[in-house]
Amino acid sequence: MSQLSQNMLVAVPLAPLAGAIIAGLFGKVVGRRGAHFFTILGVLISFILSAMVLKAVAVDGARFNATVYEWLVLGDLKMEVGFLIDGLSAMMMCVVTFVSLMVHIYTIGYMEEDPGYQRFFAYISLFTFSMLMLVMSNNMLQLFFGWEAVGLVSYLLIGFWYKKPTAIFANMKAFLVNRVGDFGFILGIGLLVAFAGSLNYTEIFAQADELSKLSFPGTDWMLLTVACICLFIGAMGKSAQFPLHVWLPDSMEGPTPISALIHAATMVTAGIFMVARMSPLFELSDTALNFVLVIGAITALFMGLLGIIQNDIKRVVAYSTLSQLGYMTVALGASAYSVAVFHLMTHAFFKALLFLAAGSVIIGMHHDQDIRNMGGLRKYMPITWITALLGSLALIGTPLFSGFYSKDSIILAVEASNLPGAGFATFAVVAGVFITAFYSFRMYFLVFHGKERFHDKPYPSPDDHGHHDEDHGHHEPHESPWVVTAPLLLLAVPSVVIGFMTIGPMLFGDFLKDAIFVNTDAHPAMKALAEGFHGAAAMALHGLQTAPFWLAVAGVATAYYFYMVKPEIPALLHRRLGFLVRIMENKYYMDWINEKIFAAGARLLGKGLWKGGDQGVIDGLLVNGSARVVGWTASLVRLVQSGYIYHYALVMIVGVFALVTWQLWPYLQSFLVR
Repeated sequence: MSQLSQNMLVAVPLAPLAGAIIAGLFGKVVGRRGAHFFTILGVLISFILSAMVLKAVAVDGARFNATVYEWLVLGDLKMEVGFLIDGLSAMMMCVVTFVSLMVHIYTIGYMEEDPGYQRFFAYISLFTFSMLMLVMSNNMLQLFFGWEAVGLVSYLLIGFWYKKPTAIFANMKAFLVNRVGDFGFILGIGLLVAFAGSLNYTEIFAQADELSKLSFPGTDWMLLTVACICLFIGAMGKSAQFPLHVWLPDSMEGPTPISALIHAATMVTAGIFMVARMSPLFELSDTALNFVLVIGAITALFMGLLGIIQNDIKRVVAYSTLSQLGYMTVALGASAYSVAVFHLMTHAFFKALLFLAAGSVIIGMHHDQDIRNMGGLRKYMPITWITALLGSLALIGTPLFSGFYSKDSIILAVEASNLPGAGFATFAVVAGVFITAFYSFRMYFLVFHGKERFHDKPYPSPDDHGHHDEDHGHHEPHESPWVVTAPLLLLAVPSVVIGFMTIGPMLFGDFLKDAIFVNTDAHPAMKALAEGFHGAAAMALHGLQTAPFWLAVAGVATAYYFYMVKPEIPALLHRRLGFLVRIMENKYYMDWINEKIFAAGARLLGKGLWKGGDQGVIDGLLVNGSARVVGWTASLVRLVQSGYIYHYALVMIVGVFALVTWQLWPYLQSFLVR
C-alpha cells in the first residue's frame, strides 16, 4: 500500500488560505485582478493535489492517518491537528475543491461591478480552507474547528451586503440557529471524550463496543444513543434539518455564488459527512438511527412542498436543497451511509449547477429574481437553458443521469430498512419524487418557455442590490459572459455522468470499505441493494419500469399542463386551497414559533437574568452590598478615631497589656493552681 506525502496534504488546505490572506489583507495592493488571480490559483492547486490524492486512494490503495501538529496535552488527552485520508475524505476533498474552483471563476463575472470584490474572494477562499480542514480531520477537535469556521465564514458571506437589512437579519438568523445545533454537537463530543478519554476518531471507534455497554449517568439510557443524538443535533443545524432548517432559505440574501458554494456542495453537507464518518458509533444505536431517519423524512417531504409555492428563483433551488438534504439524512438513518455520501457527491454537482444557472438567469434578467416575470428565455440564453435542463433532469432522477443512481438507491435502501420509522420514510421519499419533479419543472417552464413576460413585468420588484437603471424593465435578456457559462458547462458534465461512473466502486466496491462501518445483520439495507445491483446500465434500464420514474414523469407532465397549457388551474387551486397555501407561505409558521415563543421566552429569561441576576444579585447584593458593608464598618471604626494622642497612647498601653497577658496566661494559670 503506497503512502501519501504529509507535505502534499498540508498544502491542500493551506493553498486556499494563502489566497484568502492575499485577497483579504492585501486586496488594495493586488487590486481586483490580483484578488481573483491568487484565490483561483490557490483553489486550483488545492484541486489538483486533491485529485492526485483521490487517484492514490482509489487506484493504489493509499491511506494516511497521522498527527501533523500537536497543540496541547492535558494528562492523557492530546489536542492536535491531524489528517485522516481514506475514500470518504478524498472524495469530499475533490468535490469541495472542484465546486469551489467553479464558483471562484463564476464570481469574476457575477460580482464584476461589486465594490466588495476583493473581500468576497477572500471570504470564499477562507471558506474552502475551513471546509477542507473539516473533511480531512482525524480528531474531534479539528472537526469542531472546521465546523465552527464554516459557520463563521457563512455568516460573513450571507451578510456580505451589510447595508441591506434583510441580509443582516438572514446572517444573524443563520448564526443563531447554527449555535443551537452546535450546542448539541459539543455536548456529543464532550460525552465521547469524557468516556473514551480521547479526541482521536480511531481511538474512539476502537472503544465503541465498550461504550455501547455504558448508560448515561443517572438514567437507563444508552450512553451512545445520547451522544449520537447530540452529534446529530449538530448536523441538524449545519445540514438544515427540520426544525433547524429555518436559516437556509433566508440565506439566499447573500450573493448567488455563495448559494452554490455553501448551500449545495459544502457547508450543508458537513453534517451528512460527519454522521457518515461516525458510522461505527451510530450503528450501535437503533434509537439514534431511527431519530435520524424520521427527521430526514420530515425534511425531505415537507420542505419539498414549500418549493412548489416559491416565486424567487433562488428560493425554489434553496427548498430543493433542503429536500435533498432530507434524502441524504434518510439514507444515513437506514444505515446506507455510502448511499448518503454518494447522493452528497452527485447532488453537489447538479445543485451547484442549478444555483449558478439561476445566477446566470438573474444576470440576464438584470437582477430580477421573480420567475413570474420571466418566460421564453431559451432563445436569449441557450447555454444557461441547456445546462439548467441537464441539472433539472439530474435532480428529478432521470435514468442515466447522476441523480437517478443516488436517489433511487436511497429509495431502495429505505424500503429494505427494518427500523420503526421506515414506513413513513418510504412514503416521504417516494412522494418527494413527484414533488421534486413538479417544482423543478415549474421553475424550468416558467423561466425558459412560454410567453415572454419580462417586457411588462406582471410582478414588478425594486431593483436588487443597488442595480439602478432607468430602462430596467425594457432591457432584452442576454447570455452571460464566458466566466459564468464555462463553470456551467464544466458542472453539467459530472451532473450527467458521475453517477454512472462511480456507483459500482462507491456503493458495492472497496472505495469506502474502511471509512464506513455497517452491521449488515442488524441493518440489511446495503445487503439488499448489493443483491439487486447488476451494473449501472442495467439499473438505468430497470429504472424505466419503476414507480419513482413514472412519478417523476407525472410531476413534469403536471407542471407542463399547469403552467404552459392551463395556467388558470394553479390560480384556481390557490384560491380554493387558501388555508393550505397560507400555511405554506408562512413556512408552516416555524419562523413565527421561533420569534414569538422561543425568542420571546429567551427575551423574558434574559430580562429576568438582567433584572434579578445582574441588577439584583450582582449589582445590588455583591457590588453595592459589599460597598455598603464597608461603609458601615468604616462608620463604626471612625468613632474611635478621635485625633487625641493620649487616646491612642492609652489604646497602645491597653493593647500591649492584653497581648502580654495573653502570652503569659498559661504560666499564670499553672502558678495559681500550684
